[in-house]
Amino acid sequence: MHQSSMANMTAFRDEYLAQRSGEHMKILDLGSQDVNGSYRHLFENPTWNYVGLDMAPGNNVDLVLQTPYVWKEVKSNSADVVVSGQAFEHIQFFWITMLEVARVLKPGGICCILAPSGGPEHRYPLDCWRFYPDGMISLAQYAQMELIRASTQWESPGYSDESHLWRDSTLICRKPDRGFWWNSKSRLKRWLQHSTNTIGLR
Repeated sequence: MHQSSMANMTAFRDEYLAQRSGEHMKILDLGSQDVNGSYRHLFENPTWNYVGLDMAPGNNVDLVLQTPYVWKEVKSNSADVVVSGQAFEHIQFFWITMLEVARVLKPGGICCILAPSGGPEHRYPLDCWRFYPDGMISLAQYAQMELIRASTQWESPGYSDESHLWRDSTLICRKPDRGFWWNSKSRLKRWLQHSTNTIGLR
């Protein structure tokens, strides 16, 4: 886990979750396997339940998903927070994954997605995408999420591991809670999007 990624996720926690330190929250981390570090320690709290999700067993993986596109292992409206760092660039059809993020979040739930806008190719096993703020905004809109912030770390703070070269982009968005009828309509639209996009991928 490079330094810029850890710094950006720490900033998300401090700004959006620190004031909720006494709440019981379920936090899902997509792409959690500890290859060279993980976010687990950032979310250590007696009232927070951190669950690491990944495609294969390994260190810091609590739940193995069969596919990044259909999370049968996770109930709808069950998570308060979803985080993911340095995973979306490796997912071929990341927009489908974003629909699953929206599905499992409770109404009012928040997510933070970190992904590079630059840096060299790093296949694990694939390296498919780079992200800019407009792309992050489009991703939130596609999943009918309420945009909080989309930005790219263009400056170079001088991380000792030179991780500023990745120029991480950050998406922070919320699953809207606008009452029963709006929520139901939004859920149906996401279901139709998901069903259409996963033909042949299930």
